[in-house]
Amino acid sequence: MQPSGHRLRDVEHHPLLTENDSYDSASSSASEADTADRVWFIRDGCGMVCAVITWLLVVYADFVVTFVMLLPSKDFWYSVVNGVIFNCLAVLALSSHLRTMLTDPGAVPKGNATKEHMESLQLKPGEVIYKCPKCCCIKPERAHHCSICKRCIRKMDHHCPWVNNCVGEQNQRFFVLFTMYIALSSVHALILCGLQFISCVRGQWTECSGFSPPITVVLLIFLCLEGLLFFTFTAVMFGTQIHSICNDETEIERLKSEKPTWERRLRWEGMKSVFGGPPSLLWMNPFVGFRFRRLQARPRKGGPEFSV
Repeated sequence: MQPSGHRLRDVEHHPLLTENDSYDSASSSASEADTADRVWFIRDGCGMVCAVITWLLVVYADFVVTFVMLLPSKDFWYSVVNGVIFNCLAVLALSSHLRTMLTDPGAVPKGNATKEHMESLQLKPGEVIYKCPKCCCIKPERAHHCSICKRCIRKMDHHCPWVNNCVGEQNQRFFVLFTMYIALSSVHALILCGLQFISCVRGQWTECSGFSPPITVVLLIFLCLEGLLFFTFTAVMFGTQIHSICNDETEIERLKSEKPTWERRLRWEGMKSVFGGPPSLLWMNPFVGFRFRRLQARPRKGGPEFSV
């Protein structure tokens, strides 16, 4: 029976949980209380494979750039400067990837759609609230349920298998940084590949690399293809994310043509809300707010994610 004075809307018409329901709301509340002290991780097979592939491709690119193109070069400063730039971009890209993957995107606590919790909200008469029938939670405005994470995510933009996580309110900035640094490192790798091909052709492939000419050609061609694919994908994603942030509209909201019922934060206001504070170099830093957490495996009931 619903508390008086407000209405609860449920797409699938599931009732509120009661004391006799099987969902353990007490244990759920206790497990959610210390979420900030643990690392978020989604146990999705496809996502984990895609994340590993992403890391392997970045490591491969770093190997080719360092050991095939830069170390054999006779120009010391050319090798040092480009080596430092590319490796810095690679480290920043992988760090952003980790932060995106291991940061809670804004999951709504499970099982909070109870009568006790409803009464504690002190809702205004006639106020409409929504309950997710899949994770039994009260859905905040702009939250959507992810079928892979098995959770409702605040300001969910989309679920990206390449980072094995949803992109939402709390990790969108790291996803934007990831796409930006991958795009920049891809451009840098493509430029180095072009210069290396020119150098090898002029030297007739003698002393061009520590590897044989056929192996060098194969490694460079594969790196060029990887760079083109990575740059195309991440540049498009980066532009899409910046457009969504500046218009304060997630990809799901755009695809569903949802009319905004919230006060939009446009352009710089939207950027500041995502990246935090006024424009500064800290916006480019994926290590902001990072702190080490003690590894502590904890099985979680009713969902595929676990925390350490």
